[in-house]
Amino acid sequence: MSRDVIVDVVVVGAGPTGLMLAAELTLAGVDVAIVERRPTPELVGSRAGGFHSRTIEILDQRGIADRFLAEGQTYPVPYSGSTMLDIGDFPTRHPYTLGLWQNHIERILAGWVDELAVPIHRGLDVTGFVQGDIGVDVRLASGEAMRARYIVGADGGRSVIRKAAGIEFPGWETTTSAMIAEVEVTEELPAGIKYDASGLHGLSFMEGGRTVRVVTSERELGITSEPTLTDLSANLTAVFGTDFGVHHPTWISRFTDATRQAAAYRSGRVLLAGDAAHIHSPAGGQGIGLGIQDAVNLGWKLAQVVKGISSESLLDTYHAERHPAAARALEYSKAMSALQRHAVRIAAVRDLMDQLVGMDGPRQYVAGLMSASMSTTTSAKGTRCSAVGCLTSTWSVTVERCGSTPCSTQLGQCRSTSDSRGASPWGLGRTGCDWWTPRTPAPGSCR
Repeated sequence: MSRDVIVDVVVVGAGPTGLMLAAELTLAGVDVAIVERRPTPELVGSRAGGFHSRTIEILDQRGIADRFLAEGQTYPVPYSGSTMLDIGDFPTRHPYTLGLWQNHIERILAGWVDELAVPIHRGLDVTGFVQGDIGVDVRLASGEAMRARYIVGADGGRSVIRKAAGIEFPGWETTTSAMIAEVEVTEELPAGIKYDASGLHGLSFMEGGRTVRVVTSERELGITSEPTLTDLSANLTAVFGTDFGVHHPTWISRFTDATRQAAAYRSGRVLLAGDAAHIHSPAGGQGIGLGIQDAVNLGWKLAQVVKGISSESLLDTYHAERHPAAARALEYSKAMSALQRHAVRIAAVRDLMDQLVGMDGPRQYVAGLMSASMSTTTSAKGTRCSAVGCLTSTWSVTVERCGSTPCSTQLGQCRSTSDSRGASPWGLGRTGCDWWTPRTPAPGSCR
């Protein structure tokens, strides 16, 4: 990469959020580049495990859902170790959860981004930036620099961009810690999930039937060193009386239930998305979906501003819409994490909740929370509208709906199946683009 590369937007981080945002911006005609510290696109370990309905809808609107569906497996919504939620009556074309590991998700998204010819500069560490009135100078550890009109930090929970921007990251400290690993074993695996005072423990075969995925809670908190095979073996032995002969680890890591959310998603020309804006326990499986929804909400708005169609104030609606959406998801994640405790009183609450989600109303409400609701946007006239994105083979179109009337803010008009918020017991908007018709742009045509 040459020095002083100039682009409209620099996205820091080539995880699912950064890839999705770069694609959104590119489809809208914005010059974007991704900077990623990892030298290769390969992701060690499977990491997270799939999407809920709302995220699949978004991918469907972009014409790429089938790529993920072809490689994953659909399931009812996993609620707890013993309970799955049937969402066949969920108001969506995709009434299921898609099981697909993050390494496959990133590979598929990276393939799509490559088709769109988005440049990804790998093996580069961003050390900071200097923000000015008309742009941002992005500083790299190599001594090189990139200049952009805006920078988006999609660089994870330890985000360099968030820290450099001075954005606070308040929240709740760790109360549980667990090791997660992919290994081979020599002994038969235990059935189901085991709960004890430290949390939950489980082992299961992954695709191929050779590698085993292990999740085992730890009794000690605050360990900062990287976990080893010896640590994993010792923890399993303490819980099960055997380590099952674990060997040949592909990946060993640690996660906690630390829950934090950025106080602001925007600081001038700096924006945050995905884990850079919010972290939480993996309980509930909402992490990747939240990041992709961040990207889709931010993408069209940033494109509108970069292209001079809308004022910078439009970017403030990104925080206004996505911050409360993530806050709801974080609260749900905290609740699910608490229900995984072994305490007798928690077990009683868990049993009660299992009974409640067997009823239609609670089941629908909880499944809606897990999928994460579609946010709203504000049109140029101040009307609250539901944001729906559509994709033709060459154009990305964002539509706003006011009541039953769709209105365009970019290139065309889409009819959607979007219901008003709260029109169903799910409390979610129903979204899907059926067709589109090119027309003269009519920004602000919502009245």
